[in-house]
Amino acid sequence: MKSRHLSLTERQAYRRLEDVVGCKWSAAVVGALSRGVTRPGKLERYIPGISTKVLTERLRKLADYGVILREDRSEGAVLHVEYRLTPVGEKLAVILEQLHALQAEHDGGRGAG
Repeated sequence: MKSRHLSLTERQAYRRLEDVVGCKWSAAVVGALSRGVTRPGKLERYIPGISTKVLTERLRKLADYGVILREDRSEGAVLHVEYRLTPVGEKLAVILEQLHALQAEHDGGRGAG
């Protein structure tokens, strides 16, 4: 028999997922990383309207959730940071692209007629 409601554990899991990937900025960060934009400064320029503060917060949340990895790299005396998608992040990027395509299809259907 099916349960009549979500358990507390399930509700908490959905809330955490929504907090991490339901944010428009998270989707934009994952999309940018999937297109090969890996450095924070480049991410900030690639994503119109995102502030440094919000980008930093999203990168931390996505890393904490296991969607992205932070890599500290040194080139000589210079240290810089890069981010990349984890296997989970790569799956999420595919899902986000599918949602984007669905939206485009839906929006395209509205204008016709």
